[in-house]
Amino acid sequence: MPENTMVESTRENIVTRLFKALRLPLNDPFAVFGLAVYAVFLLTAVFADQIAPYDPTEILYTPDYDLAADLRPGEQGHVLGTTSLGRDVFSQIVHGTRSALLIGVTAAFMVALIGSIVGLVSGYFGGWVDAVLMRLADIAFGIPFLPFVIVLAAFLEPSIWNVVLAMALVLWRDTGRVIRSQVLTLRSRGYVDAARVSGSSDFKIILRHIAPNILPLSFLYGSIAIGWAILTEASISFLGFGDPSSISWGYMLQDAFASQALAKQSYYWFVPPGLCIILVVSAGFFITRGYENILFPKLGR
Repeated sequence: MPENTMVESTRENIVTRLFKALRLPLNDPFAVFGLAVYAVFLLTAVFADQIAPYDPTEILYTPDYDLAADLRPGEQGHVLGTTSLGRDVFSQIVHGTRSALLIGVTAAFMVALIGSIVGLVSGYFGGWVDAVLMRLADIAFGIPFLPFVIVLAAFLEPSIWNVVLAMALVLWRDTGRVIRSQVLTLRSRGYVDAARVSGSSDFKIILRHIAPNILPLSFLYGSIAIGWAILTEASISFLGFGDPSSISWGYMLQDAFASQALAKQSYYWFVPPGLCIILVVSAGFFITRGYENILFPKLGR
């Protein structure tokens, strides 16, 4: 076969594998539900300024110039009422979507990227490179995640990026280990040996022949990381280590707890952000269920 024809065939195979890895798991109803939930929250985050009727940090007053505190849902036009400081709960829910998705998507990208690179390099080269990287993974497995995030937030300035940094430093371990095991099987395949004999460099072999085959695993663990990131941000915000200048669902729960919303039976204040967290995290796990069927078709038999 002529060399140009072989190159074009290789490129077509790479593109085919990439599209196969990127295809959405639309055959699974749970995955479709998860994608629909993500789509709704994504649109809410993009158009938050148009959807929210008030600034989420604005202290509101009644027409009689009284503080609009603890208004019930529907009173004076507030869909979900107001907090004890007169802030609109619905506006905080809407703007909290931005923080949740920003943290979730960024952390998922970092976890998938670092874990994929570590898994590819460790599994392909083996030897001392594999030993060093896997010992780093063992160290990461030995670090308790939530206490690590709390300590990191205590030493650094309160910021939502503390969660992203902590996940990038610790949670790549699972992705790296699983992708390494997959690469160990891929590197011994016939087409990899043929590419090596034909003179392809290690970088080209990894990029063209191995990386496209591990992309579904990267997406799988990336979607799991979205839920972990949102849960972690909510946890540290509830414990008081979050960014007080950023409105998030975790901040709303902490504010409601500090203001004794449960004792006041102000369920409209803390139930909606709790439900939003549950929905987004559940949607991520439903999507991973769909990708499991793509990765392991025998599971559906």
